[in-house]
Amino acid sequence: MKEPEMSPGIRLLTAVFLVLAAAGCLEEGDRVNLVITGSTTVLPAVERCAEVFNRAQDEIRVQVSSGGSGRGIQDVASGLADIGMASRDVKDSEIRIFGDRFVEHLIGYDAIAVVVSQEVYDGGVRGLTSEEVSRIYSGEITRWNEVGGPETMILPVARVPGSGTGETFNEMIMGSTMAETEGVEVNAMENAEIKTLIVQSDKAIGYLGIGYAKTGKIRPLAIDGVSPTAENVKGLQYKLSRPLYLYTWDGTSEAEAEFINFVRGPEGQRIMEEEGFFSVAAPEQEGGG
Repeated sequence: MKEPEMSPGIRLLTAVFLVLAAAGCLEEGDRVNLVITGSTTVLPAVERCAEVFNRAQDEIRVQVSSGGSGRGIQDVASGLADIGMASRDVKDSEIRIFGDRFVEHLIGYDAIAVVVSQEVYDGGVRGLTSEEVSRIYSGEITRWNEVGGPETMILPVARVPGSGTGETFNEMIMGSTMAETEGVEVNAMENAEIKTLIVQSDKAIGYLGIGYAKTGKIRPLAIDGVSPTAENVKGLQYKLSRPLYLYTWDGTSEAEAEFINFVRGPEGQRIMEEEGFFSVAAPEQEGGG
């Protein structure tokens, strides 16, 4: 059957609609979407940066999720993410697997705080030596009164494998990223989970990013007599100080550079400070690559 002819007015309206629809598709198609995955330590600050950045312009949309430093490094190398967040350097083993095309962007400094339950802190444990922490996590020290604390057993909490925080702790305190921590009774996926476990206990010890240790019923300890203050962390005097990175792969695109420059610029660095990290000097603007 022959289709009825459209009137000139209907044809005109249809043509206008199609042009407008096509323009809308073009606008959406021109938008660059950046996917960022990785470190749960870096996550809160980068999420906030992404929210501010997304509100300020329409050309680039940034989406952020966690999963640990290992995931961020793997995702950016395999193309599952545009940018990887990490609270550690890329390891030699990762370079052997993926290749040496990681591009490193320093965005701040952090400290791994060794924290204890409020009851342990109030019971006299205000600081530990590196050796004492190591012996707790290896299972050699099992009661708080052995290090000047209350008459209770110690509940050591650690991060699961793949965590940049956990690997840095193991390397700096236990002597190797692959060290055995036989004293550990509970493993946690994220910093927030460790914080919850310690707050809910009266005998726990754990480690997490310093930004997570500033609120709640947990107390950071001095390690080898040095507290994790801004001055001690930036001066690398505190043993568990560490840099924070965003990684790109095989160069840095213009869109990636624009977001990274925002994070490393004045507004992004203010957010880093508000999230409990320590800022770095704003660099010269980076170009695409």
